[in-house]
Amino acid sequence: MFNTAYRPIAAACGLAALMAFAAHPATAATEDDLAKIKLPPGFSISIYAQVPNARAIAALPDSHTVIATTRKHIVWAILDTDRDYRADEVFPLAEPLKAPTGVAWRDGYIYVAEQHRVRRAKFDEARPLRLLIWKLVRGGLLDNRHHGSRDLAFGHDGRLYLSLGVPCNICMPESPLDSILSMDPGGGNEMIYATGIRNSVGMDFHPVTGELFFTDNGADSMGDESPPDELNRAHRAGLFFGFPYFGGGKDRTPQFRGQIPPREVTFPALELQPHAAALGLHFYRGDMFPAEYKHDAFIAQHGSWNRTEPVGYRLMRVRFNDQGRPTGQEVFAEGWLQPGGPWGRPNDVAEFPDGSLLVSDDVAGVIYRITYQGN
Repeated sequence: MFNTAYRPIAAACGLAALMAFAAHPATAATEDDLAKIKLPPGFSISIYAQVPNARAIAALPDSHTVIATTRKHIVWAILDTDRDYRADEVFPLAEPLKAPTGVAWRDGYIYVAEQHRVRRAKFDEARPLRLLIWKLVRGGLLDNRHHGSRDLAFGHDGRLYLSLGVPCNICMPESPLDSILSMDPGGGNEMIYATGIRNSVGMDFHPVTGELFFTDNGADSMGDESPPDELNRAHRAGLFFGFPYFGGGKDRTPQFRGQIPPREVTFPALELQPHAAALGLHFYRGDMFPAEYKHDAFIAQHGSWNRTEPVGYRLMRVRFNDQGRPTGQEVFAEGWLQPGGPWGRPNDVAEFPDGSLLVSDDVAGVIYRITYQGN
């Protein structure tokens, strides 16, 4: 039903495996699956593209091109050549990468965070099939798959922000493994922006205040209802967010319960449901949705794996006031979790220039598009 064309690139850099993978995409969601998803009145959801293992996504601002990572070894380019808001071509970019997750776009460059490094490549939207030449931005990252998914985002200051994850469930990490780093677009003038972070895979900057907000996953094996996942506000550099003394929110970890944190702890701006796996974060900037959605945030909850009753597998809306502070949360889209188990797992959120939302799903192997037509 969804006839997205897969056009692999042939090049002398070992793309045979990518070609085979692209020619046999994962089974995507169906119209019957979409009918299970509940949205507020006036909203609808469709499949924008079939993208195997789609994780982080970036919508290029001046075209209908979307870049998607996979945490496998492929970064996908998704083209809407006829501008009908439905992808026409999906093809892999460049040579196989190592667990690419974070992706960002700035001044004509694609930035991709792999498990062990960050690189960038000039991407010409008019010639998307051109072989990319990757240049190192930041190397030397811990090459460990445990919490090795890095997120990338550009701040209002023009600097690149990179999240790192600790290679454990609960432990005392070596610096800067519990941090968000900030650097120039080319990798220079690096600084540690925030610490005490367990595993953040979602960052965005408030459209008005310019302040950094990020999600963080709470520790495992502390019970079904503890600790909470987090939405954090880092309004300045140098804040400490509590890990490993706190597993999430104000819940102390058993390993460090008797120890006093070395610095003042900044607690979450908003606590999220424990073990829901809050990942992608995006502030809504468009005009398609009703006015009350402007500058609210959307969070993709990937879903639990270590809880008696599964939770998550949905898209949350976080309401913000005029001062840029969260005031509450509510379910925006749900239905990926069914009595027999989940058929999909939302992972990241991006926004098209027309104000519609894109949501990646690495299990169903698709990118959804959410639009608003009115009641």
